[in-house]
Amino acid sequence: MTVADVKAALDAEIIGAGDPETVVLRACACDLLSDVLRCVTREKAILLTNLTHLQTVRVAEMVDAAAVCYMRGKRPGDDVIRLAEEKGMVLLTTKMTSYEASGQLCRLGLSGCEHD
Repeated sequence: MTVADVKAALDAEIIGAGDPETVVLRACACDLLSDVLRCVTREKAILLTNLTHLQTVRVAEMVDAAAVCYMRGKRPGDDVIRLAEEKGMVLLTTKMTSYEASGQLCRLGLSGCEHD
């Protein structure tokens, strides 16, 4: 699946620059960034979150996530968008809740992240 596929599935919008052909292999819906560090292990995942601060992009980069999608129509500030562009990270926003987005991606065959 690609970011373009996720965008279509979640009726999302790409924020800033970003390659819609970026491959996404898994999804992780999480607002506790320490859990993201534990669960997403270099899997080209998309992080589904309600958090819009800089740390979402920093943590996503640390785990080699493919993209970050903000839920419920939330949009990050310009500083977050700039950082994502510098890091080559794709940002999206959708009006869906984390629950709805997770269900939709699961129905399309995208699995969740592995964890212990």
